[in-house]
Amino acid sequence: MKLPVIKHLAQFIEDNDEDYIVETIETLEALTEVPSLKDEELDVIGELISNMYGAIEVNKMIKEGTPKKEAVNNFMKRVLGSIDK
Repeated sequence: MKLPVIKHLAQFIEDNDEDYIVETIETLEALTEVPSLKDEELDVIGELISNMYGAIEVNKMIKEGTPKKEAVNNFMKRVLGSIDK
């Protein structure tokens, strides 16, 4: 996951609508079923999907009243904590 990408996508959600990201995730997930995709291409698609899900989580925290910077930091701590285990 890339913090700058998650921040940018979270801002996009604030400026527009979460539905755009959800529909993009669905499109990318459908693309993963293309049999001719190489592993590297699947990795890129997977990274994009995970960043988009991260932005949705950050947006949810912001909607619940968490300041944006704190929401991003809390999310990344949670991600890093799950990697360490």
